[in-house]
Amino acid sequence: MKAELTAIIEPDPSGGYWAICPEVPGANGQGETVEETKLSLKQAIELLLEDRTADILRGLPDDAIRETLLIG
Repeated sequence: MKAELTAIIEPDPSGGYWAICPEVPGANGQGETVEETKLSLKQAIELLLEDRTADILRGLPDDAIRETLLIG
């Protein structure tokens, strides 16, 4: 899946950086460098979306229609 999401990255007072993604509640990352922090955030987003998808799919009836939508 490809998407354009927003990363908000700020210096951490104790060192390094932390980041959030406003489009994916609960997704956050941290690292010593900006690049490490972005990678950490990307991994968090991927894990959250995989988990949410798996959770929803467990409860779907057999006749549910599943399609891919392109946004933007």
